[in-house]
Amino acid sequence: MLGRTLREVSAALKQGQITPTELCQKCLSLIKKTKFLNAYITVSEEVALKQAEESEKRYKQGHSLGDLDGIPVAVKDNFSTAGIETTCASNMLKGYVPPYNATVVQKLLDQGALLMGKTNLDEFAMGSGSTDGVFGPVKNPWSYSKQYREKRKQKSHGENEDSNWLITGGSSGGSAAAVSAFTCFAALGSDTGGSTRNPAAHCGLVGLKPSYGLVSRHGLIPLVNSMDVPGILTRCVDDAAIVLGVLAGHDPKDSTTIQDPVKPFMLSSLTDVSKLCVGIPKEYLTPELSSEIRSLWSKAANLFESEGAKVIEVSLPHTSYSIVCYHVLCTSEVASNMARFDGLEYGHRCDIDVSTEAMYAATRREGFNDVVRGRILSGNFFLLKENYENYFVKAQKVRRLIANDFVNVFNSGVDVLLTPTTLSEAVPYTEFIKEDNRTRSAQDDIFTQAVNMAGLPAVSVPTALSHQGLPIGLQFIGRAFCDQQLLTVAKWFEKQVQFPVIQIQELMDNCSSVFENEKLASVSLKQ
Repeated sequence: MLGRTLREVSAALKQGQITPTELCQKCLSLIKKTKFLNAYITVSEEVALKQAEESEKRYKQGHSLGDLDGIPVAVKDNFSTAGIETTCASNMLKGYVPPYNATVVQKLLDQGALLMGKTNLDEFAMGSGSTDGVFGPVKNPWSYSKQYREKRKQKSHGENEDSNWLITGGSSGGSAAAVSAFTCFAALGSDTGGSTRNPAAHCGLVGLKPSYGLVSRHGLIPLVNSMDVPGILTRCVDDAAIVLGVLAGHDPKDSTTIQDPVKPFMLSSLTDVSKLCVGIPKEYLTPELSSEIRSLWSKAANLFESEGAKVIEVSLPHTSYSIVCYHVLCTSEVASNMARFDGLEYGHRCDIDVSTEAMYAATRREGFNDVVRGRILSGNFFLLKENYENYFVKAQKVRRLIANDFVNVFNSGVDVLLTPTTLSEAVPYTEFIKEDNRTRSAQDDIFTQAVNMAGLPAVSVPTALSHQGLPIGLQFIGRAFCDQQLLTVAKWFEKQVQFPVIQIQELMDNCSSVFENEKLASVSLKQ
């Protein structure tokens, strides 16, 4: 049952093949078995079981609330959850229990979803590996998959298996690991420069970054207000569309959300792509891109072409400036946002009481890790009176040029852009930490952050396994607020590529009931 899609499980719940409580218990036992992945910071077992009980009553009365009623979900630990600790994986917020729910969390709960827990991340979502949070790094479930292990056996020379585990990508790595290891059916991440799409690509999942303003940010602890978007991680495109349908829409508490009413996102099955025009940005062919992803990208383009779509090379001329521009704007907004953590109203507070200034300084030194402090310093430098025009204002102008590049391409008749999501597949943790966070983020956000600056929707779709048996994802970018069209194309592509399901039976060998039979464990994405 746990290997099925959200829609299939929803149907099984309606038909009474399984009850919400049974489903919840299966997921909880799997969370315990996969505890070593470090996907969850907080497991809200009691809350989830109580929600399951209420869901069960509704099903018995025939009053289910919709497709998400009784479905286990997880939420990244930078979304506020009433009565459940919300830490942002930082000492600064250890022990902080919000008095309210983020709008997206509330919307999931209003639809009867079961909140399994809060997932791990890089501290304050600053990073691309989910390795820099105070609760330790997240391990990629694919490190333990049959597909990867078999390929490693052929190569390895008695290396210690377990010391070579892979990162999940980040910063929403906990959410990605949670969905990938079957402990829930969907999870919320956040995406400021690629934090949902990057771990989705590394964990073989669909990672959706909706258009800026389509989904409320209220209750998402802000990193960069002008770029943050709640993201969705699921095992297939249809599931992401179901969740987006629930989350999308105006929120009076977030003035940046769209005013127009949003229709439900029903994805039609695209049978004919001949009217489609797919753009391939030539600037995204960077020397750092692994040859394997490059060839997969070109195969994907050929696939569209062979089915009758028009595939053209397009230019986004300001791409080379985007990562620097992103860094300036990102750190500047971070510096401004992090000013609220001063030890006075909530969160950590040091014991020093010599003076208010000393208390501020010590609190922030103890509460923030080096990465966060480094970004605050950079941002404050860019915002200094003498630097403001040369850095912040100039970066704003470049951001407009980058957004215009996309507008021009879409105005020229292109429907979607097809790009890589990441430069390479997931790397071992020991390899990843050789570079510092800033260098890593600059490399890992290369294909993803321009979309955040332009406010466009983008989705990473798992495409194939590498020679090492690890997932590789490709990214589709759509026009602003054409999320439905983007997902329809992604769904067609997903059906064509038939990405294999992760096989981690050994990880759960004591848990034989998880996969009722071999067939389910290796179910392909046919629906």
